[in-house]
Amino acid sequence: MDDITAKRLVFTMLDTDGDGVVSKDEYSARAERVARATGRTDDDPLVIAARAAGERAWAAMDANGDGGVTFEEYAAWAGAEAFDTVCEPVLGGLFDLADTDEDGALDLLEFTALRTALGNPVGNIEAAFAALDIKGDGHIRRADYLASVRAHVSGESSPMGEALYSMDKAEALAPLKEH
Repeated sequence: MDDITAKRLVFTMLDTDGDGVVSKDEYSARAERVARATGRTDDDPLVIAARAAGERAWAAMDANGDGGVTFEEYAAWAGAEAFDTVCEPVLGGLFDLADTDEDGALDLLEFTALRTALGNPVGNIEAAFAALDIKGDGHIRRADYLASVRAHVSGESSPMGEALYSMDKAEALAPLKEH
């Protein structure tokens, strides 16, 4: 999958209302959805940390401070450098929220809760899990998960990205073509 297609797929997932702009509320809601899906409370230190990481990421994404990020802005910003400096703490924090037994890995139930809360198609989650279960022991390690997400947003080969977004790409990208 090329870099622009990968970015479009992620942007479409972030733009939950499909209006062609990711708002601060849409972006911030990710931590709230994962917290709810995992039964965590607002005062949980992991929820607080995930929110703070999300705030820092939003500030970097919305560089012009207008309260919204268009696909063009997102595409110019997203990539390996943004992942390494801004996104990894956010996605690591969301992973930690989903890791309810705090063993540093996600089982299928935890992974499903995470990816469903983030807006991935439910039908693709088991294939993505299998692609990331490198040891075949029913667990996805944090480092493997983050490396796969980094590869996806950088336009590199990502087993998880390919599996999560194996639905018809034209269907996934259709909302962007309307704007």
